[in-house]
Amino acid sequence: MSTNFEALSMTCQDGGVCEIVLTRPELLNRFDNLLQVELASALAQAGGDESVRAVLLGSTGKAFSAGGDFALMQAAHDDGDVRRDTVTAGRNLLRAFLELRQPVIAAVQGAAIGLGATVALMCDVVVAARRAKLADTHVQIGLVAGDGGCLVWPQAVGMLRARRHLLTGDALDAPTAFQLGIVTDLVDEPDDVMPYARDIAARIAALPPLAVQGTKRALNQVSTLRADEVVDLAFELEERTLISDDLLEGIAAFREGRAAMFTGR
Repeated sequence: MSTNFEALSMTCQDGGVCEIVLTRPELLNRFDNLLQVELASALAQAGGDESVRAVLLGSTGKAFSAGGDFALMQAAHDDGDVRRDTVTAGRNLLRAFLELRQPVIAAVQGAAIGLGATVALMCDVVVAARRAKLADTHVQIGLVAGDGGCLVWPQAVGMLRARRHLLTGDALDAPTAFQLGIVTDLVDEPDDVMPYARDIAARIAALPPLAVQGTKRALNQVSTLRADEVVDLAFELEERTLISDDLLEGIAAFREGRAAMFTGR
């Protein structure tokens, strides 16, 4: 199994657990096209390995993932080829999660923002440190939450709560997310997250694989049916906002620490 990645590491162990770890803490593990492509590839490799019975998805540094990359967003705004590549990478990453037959345990030691939150919520178990937070902030910078947020948030918290947080971009701290069911397991410190998640992954890997993977396949079917209803439209609408003036204003305002002045164009 290949482990030749730039934005993540991948280690598959004898006990049947494959660990995928985001490894660019200096970038807060932001999702540019490289990370999207590599994570989709790593999930596909794990899924095709009969010896893998559970996948652990972790991260390095203070953030699980800060979400989308501003430089990529600006490039996508200006260049149609970059825009199409970005949307394709997002679709492929979402499909990689929906097609994976092994359970995935997310180890969220810090903030999971935007696509980072979507990736965490695509997993089957979400272990988080108390000081972590989850938010989909697409609308705050002028984007439609099209790369999976409109799929995973309603499934995790119900439609009304999903509307509340997708339409404002407001964050949930981990204890509140635990109460709402977005976080499945809560631990005290960031350093506690990976060991706790490893324990769950090992317990799942020790269970009968036909039973576990059959159950996961049935659960994936539910998410796939919902994805067929919403994902195409969501990506189409997000692609439209990638060329908006409001996106450039949202990025500039964030960088300059000021209130944005959106015009609807």
